[in-house]
Amino acid sequence: MVLTPPFEPMLAQAAEYVPGSRVLASGFAAEQKFDGHRAILFTPAGPGGRLLLQSRRGSLVHDRFPDLVAAAGQLPEGLVLDGELVVWDTAAGRLSFEALQRRAAARGRTASVLAGKTPAFFIAFDALHIDGIELLALAYAERRRRLEVLFAARQLTTPWTLCPMTTDPAKAREWLEEWTDVSGVEGLVVKKMNQRYLPGSRAWTKIRRRDTTEAVIGAITGTLARPQLLVLGRHDATGRLRPVGRTVPLRPHAVRELAGHLAPAGPGHPWTGAVFSSAWGTRDVLDTTLVRPDLVAEISTDTSIDRGGVYRHPIRYVRLRLDASVDDVPRFGGGPAAAAE
Repeated sequence: MVLTPPFEPMLAQAAEYVPGSRVLASGFAAEQKFDGHRAILFTPAGPGGRLLLQSRRGSLVHDRFPDLVAAAGQLPEGLVLDGELVVWDTAAGRLSFEALQRRAAARGRTASVLAGKTPAFFIAFDALHIDGIELLALAYAERRRRLEVLFAARQLTTPWTLCPMTTDPAKAREWLEEWTDVSGVEGLVVKKMNQRYLPGSRAWTKIRRRDTTEAVIGAITGTLARPQLLVLGRHDATGRLRPVGRTVPLRPHAVRELAGHLAPAGPGHPWTGAVFSSAWGTRDVLDTTLVRPDLVAEISTDTSIDRGGVYRHPIRYVRLRLDASVDDVPRFGGGPAAAAE
């Protein structure tokens, strides 16, 4: 069987990580989870073709990544790999999701210019077809072995990268608790060693580390007596309150806790006239009410933060910090580290 696009990739179900818990059990492996775009890579089955890159949703996107197409000569014919597209921002010296977004939208000359400034990498974590053999029915352990043999035998180098994997629970915890401080690494994907590749099935487990930190409550949806969610901010170096994200819908106990403390915004609120999107990267907007920005919320966040300091995933409200002032909150762009004890 020859795999061709569009191909439905195997998916992962999100799970919580509790510090001190066992990340791995016997018979499981953990891979580093990178903050990029999922992609399936196809090389032509014979001479004359070109490399194809398919997005998770089935679109062909190789025209946006001419640097990867140009490097296809390193790869054998008839290869299908599952992996993650990431982009390196040479000016910032880091992996950049924002640069990846720009590259994913660019075509033609713009795509070539961006490739020189922000080169792309394909991080391979699964082999679906090698040497004319379709591998979906093989166990993950065997697919991984063949993927490692491919990288070693072909001596593959940049932009082709083998995703780090471990079966050592201590190493997996180290990756989750320490490596997630590295820009571009947001957690782990845990896989059963004996599991076949199941297109479209959420049979893997993805684990993102969450951190506790603080932010200023600047707006809400709902009413002061019954807030539904919070829009949060942090002050930048000039003292301006900058939005950093929104919470998931508040639970009943949080609604009761906040209702007695929220106050309507007075004249000169820094967000007067602002419009807030309902989610990172969307055009849908929230129906918000501005509140006096003098309350501090303790929040739980993952490590997906854009370069400017905005959380890309919804935030969880933990509690109200009446013992902290807005001056105790980390500055905009300061990352997830908590400022107040």
